[in-house]
Amino acid sequence: MSANTHAVDAKTAWGGGGKAPFGMSYGKMMMWFFLVSDALTFAGFLASYGFMRHRFYDIWPSAENVFTHFPFMHGDHPLIYVALMTFILIMSSVTMVLAVEAGHRMDKKGVSFWMGMTIIGGLIFVGSQAWEWYHFIHGTEWGAIEMGVGNFTMPDGSVKQTSGLMARWANETKDILALPWKDLSGEYIKVSGTQVAEIVNNGKEVFGANMVRNEYGHPLFANFFFFITGFHGTHVFSGVVLNFIIFLNVLKGTYQKRGHYEMVEKVGLYWHFVDLVWVFVFTFFYLV
Repeated sequence: MSANTHAVDAKTAWGGGGKAPFGMSYGKMMMWFFLVSDALTFAGFLASYGFMRHRFYDIWPSAENVFTHFPFMHGDHPLIYVALMTFILIMSSVTMVLAVEAGHRMDKKGVSFWMGMTIIGGLIFVGSQAWEWYHFIHGTEWGAIEMGVGNFTMPDGSVKQTSGLMARWANETKDILALPWKDLSGEYIKVSGTQVAEIVNNGKEVFGANMVRNEYGHPLFANFFFFITGFHGTHVFSGVVLNFIIFLNVLKGTYQKRGHYEMVEKVGLYWHFVDLVWVFVFTFFYLV
């Protein structure tokens, strides 16, 4: 009795006659499994955000009224810096594509250059997000007033509870307050004179945002901002670390010796994923 034997690479072998599903390696398939499960996690977060935003739609703050800062520039620049961050992250995805393409050509120099550019783009994004967090937590120069227990009669005659809601100053002289509700034209309802004095005397001054109070509006807005952008930022930072490790291996010639740059493709999949997720975060959290 005789048997034919052959050497098997335990790192790349699949069961079922050695045929790889979809023609991809084990490692790449496992990366796809991870990305799909991670996508479901982000989808759950965004769905939760949408549900709570719909529940408190009448007092939910608009992102364009919150994220108005831009480095070294005064005045309001709604969402301009967030848009710049988004552009930088998308461009880092382009440089990752070029790194993978260079790997297919076994161009070590090209892979090194484009991986380096991807890492720089990721670091700029993470730094920008930290800067955005700082200004969100620090708040504006004017602050806001957390209204005390009471009622406010809307133009249509309906009565709203004021306890815990934020009224923001509408001018530098602090004699006009913008309430959290909007009128039929879509503008925030503003009060002045004795109404301002009453709100101030019955309320509490608040600067910045945290997990309990939010100068910009409903506390849940700050909660979701910290959680969703923080969770995504952790992914981006992890991607930068992974890219840097692969970058060092490229410089050492590890993948050139192996005869392929599949590891660059694997981290490329992860990097494209975090870029794509940010497009959804940017759309649903900032734009909609």
